[in-house]
Amino acid sequence: MERIKEFKIIGIKTETTNENGRSAADLGRLWEQFYSENIASQIPNLVSRDIYSIYTDYETDYTGKYTTIIGMKVNSLEEIPDGLIGREFQGENYRKFVAKGQMPNAVVDTWKEIWSADKDLNRKYTADFEVYGQKSQNGTNSEVDIFIAVE
Repeated sequence: MERIKEFKIIGIKTETTNENGRSAADLGRLWEQFYSENIASQIPNLVSRDIYSIYTDYETDYTGKYTTIIGMKVNSLEEIPDGLIGREFQGENYRKFVAKGQMPNAVVDTWKEIWSADKDLNRKYTADFEVYGQKSQNGTNSEVDIFIAVE
């Protein structure tokens, strides 16, 4: 378990659910928007170039509705460009998983493992997130860190 301090994100969001494969379509569109509109270049006050995919505002657990935000960590929410959103997440305890392999399949497979272990993880369902850093674009050797909020 590791403690992650509070952080701020600016990016774009969508509400979705894992029912009937809807999240795959919704998140695919959100990623497409992030890249096609070059959202990264619009975000001010960046802390790093890592891209975050955050899952939050859970209606219940992973079976209900939730919000996904794709964005980047910033040091201020004073300046949020039109069309983007800013959110601050409180510090809490996280369990880290590492998705290794071809993306996005490795991330999908890791989430399936997380869901199957859901009861044992003692999840909080506050904010879970993936971090796409330098290692995330290495073909079959890619790595993406996934952090799950836990009690």
